[in-house]
Amino acid sequence: MTSVRPVRHPVDEIPPPGRLTALGLQHVLAMYAGAVAVPLIVGGAMKLSPADLAYLINADLLLCGIATVLQCVGLWRFGVRLPIMQGCTFAAVTPMVLIGTEGGGLTAIYGSVIVSGLAMMLLAPVFGRLLRFFPPLVTGTVILVIGLSLLPVAGNWAAGGQGAADFGAPRNIGLAAAVLVLVIAVQRFGPGFLGRVAVLVGILGGTAAAVPLGFTDFSGVGDSEWVGVSTPFHFGAPTFEAAAVVSMLIVALVTMTETTGDFIAVGEMTDRAVDGRRLADGLRADGAATVLGGVFNTFPYTAFAQNVGLVGMTRVRSRWVVAAAGGMLVVLGLAPKLGAVVAAVPAPVLGGAGLVMFGTVAASGLRTLAGVGFRDNHNLTVVAVSVGVGLLPVGVPGIYREFPDWFQTVMDSGISAGCVTAIALNLLFNHLPGGRTPATGPAPAADSAPVAADAPVLEGGGAQHTVEQTGEQRV
Repeated sequence: MTSVRPVRHPVDEIPPPGRLTALGLQHVLAMYAGAVAVPLIVGGAMKLSPADLAYLINADLLLCGIATVLQCVGLWRFGVRLPIMQGCTFAAVTPMVLIGTEGGGLTAIYGSVIVSGLAMMLLAPVFGRLLRFFPPLVTGTVILVIGLSLLPVAGNWAAGGQGAADFGAPRNIGLAAAVLVLVIAVQRFGPGFLGRVAVLVGILGGTAAAVPLGFTDFSGVGDSEWVGVSTPFHFGAPTFEAAAVVSMLIVALVTMTETTGDFIAVGEMTDRAVDGRRLADGLRADGAATVLGGVFNTFPYTAFAQNVGLVGMTRVRSRWVVAAAGGMLVVLGLAPKLGAVVAAVPAPVLGGAGLVMFGTVAASGLRTLAGVGFRDNHNLTVVAVSVGVGLLPVGVPGIYREFPDWFQTVMDSGISAGCVTAIALNLLFNHLPGGRTPATGPAPAADSAPVAADAPVLEGGGAQHTVEQTGEQRV
C-alpha cells in the first residue's frame, strides 16, 4: 500500500538552491535603497560623521535581515510565516529627527524605540481581534493606496534620486525606461524561471549598462571594511524622555495599522488567509524586531510594501525565498564592502523596476475591490474619500506642516492616512446601527475562482466565498 505524501502549500515550498538564491537576491535589490534611506535621513539630519553613518547603515541591514528571517520562518508565537520583507518604517522618520536634534539625541531615540517595540508586542493580540474591521472593502482600498503612494518613490528614483544634481535629466529617465522595457520583455518572453526573476534581470542589466555611461560610483567599495559587527548600545545607554516615548508610541500604532494591510495583501496573493492569530504573531515579531533595533543602534521595523508588489508580480509565494533574502541582508550587514557594492546600483535602475512592482501593488488592490458590492450602499464613498485622503500628503508634501506633531505622524504618511480613513468610514457606514452588514473576513485570495454572477454579495466588503465540492470554504 503506497502512502500519499501530503501536498505542501506553495508558501512552504523550498526552491532549489540556485533559484532560491536568485529569487532572494531579487528581493534584496528591490528593497535595498528603501532600507538604507531611514538611517541616511536621520543620521544626516543629526550631522553624524561618515563613520557613524556607515555604522547606522550596517546595523540597519543586519537587523533588517534578522527581522525578515523571524517574520518568515517564525519562532513560537513570533512571525506571520509569509513572504514578508522587513525594513525601517518611514512613519518614524520625522519624530526621530525631532528627537535626535531637539529631544535628547540618539540615546533618546533608542529609548523610545525600545518602549514602542514592547508596546507593539503587548498590543499584538488586540490587533488580532480587530481583523473583522478589515473586510475586502477596507483591505482593497488600503492595498490600492499603498501602491499609489509608492509610485512617487519610483518616480524620484527614475529621475535620479531626490536631491540629485541631475534630477530629471533625460538620460536618467531613459535608463529607467530601458530597465522597465527589459523587465516587461523578460517577463513576457523569458522562458520559465527567467520570467520570475525579471526584476533581477532588469536591475542587473540596467546596472551593467550604467557602468560605461558613468552612472555608477564604486568608490565607496574600496573605502569599506570587509567585516563590521554592530554591538549593543554603541552610542551609549538608552534614555527615556517622556515626549519622545509618546511620539514613538503613536508611530507604533501607525506602523501596526500599515503592517496589517501588508499582511492581508500578501495573504491574498499567496492564497494563505491571515486570521487573527497569524496577524498577532506577525505584529509581535514586528515589536520584537523593533526592540532589537533599539538595542543594536537602529530603528523601528515594519513590513516593506515594496516587496509586496514583487510577490504579486513574480507569483513566487515561498516564504523561504524571502527568508533567504533576509540571510543575505545579515551578510551585507556584517560585510560593509558587500553592502557598498549593492549600494552602487543607480537610482534610475531602481526606478524602472519600481514602477512595475509598485504598480502591481495598486493593481492587486483593484483586484480585491472588484469583488466588493457597490450597489445600493455607500462603499463607493468609502473608497473615494479614503484614496483621496491617502494621496493628499503624497501629492501635496508638507500640507500638514502647521499641525501638531502627533497629527503629522499619522497623516503625513499616505498609507496610514488612507488606512485610518478607510477603517473609520467602513465603521460609520457598515458597522454602526442603520448601516449595512459588513464582511467579517479578508478578501478572497488572488488565485481563487471567480464568484458566480448569482452569488450573494456582502455590502460591507466583498462577494460571499463559495463552497467547493470538497466542502471546504475557500478563503
